Amino acid sequence: MRILGVDPGTLFTGYGIIEYDRNEITHIFSGVINIPATKSFAPRLQKIYDELNTIIKKFKPDEFALETAFYGKNVQSALKIGYARGVSLLAAAHNGLHIKEYSPREIKKSVVGNGASSKEQVQFMVKKLMNINRKKIKFDETDALAVAVCHAFKITSLPSKRKSRNWKEFVEANPDRIIK
Repeated sequence: MRILGVDPGTLFTGYGIIEYDRNEITHIFSGVINIPATKSFAPRLQKIYDELNTIIKKFKPDEFALETAFYGKNVQSALKIGYARGVSLLAAAHNGLHIKEYSPREIKKSVVGNGASSKEQVQFMVKKLMNINRKKIKFDETDALAVAVCHAFKITSLPSKRKSRNWKEFVEANPDRIIK
């Protein structure tokens, strides 16, 4: 399963694509969408949408995971991040992706084991999990990869929503859980 994780921002939007197959995580591609601060706000949002749309079309993820808004002390910043989240969600929806959102605390707990982990701890674990050896990698990028990893862990640990009536139905509904 291919997952695109996004860490939305209005100056830097991180994205990360992973492949997840039976507890093996492979780093496919990741980076940061840099949005010049001098641009007015509407072109910034369009750049986020256009870049994510291009990434989705190129890498064809199956799932889309996004970090939810974090409310700090500045309400204006939270609103602007909400706009970046909105255009990110729109790009995913326009491409027919299944969308899931996770809180920063939930992502950190899933990847590091502690919901109050630092960005450095998240970055260390993400690099370790996927054997990424680059020295310089931005927090926005590793945060986005962490969102994708969190989603991978969550979807494989969730029980099936509907109980199967027999083994044949179970196998048909869960082909990824059958070892051949």
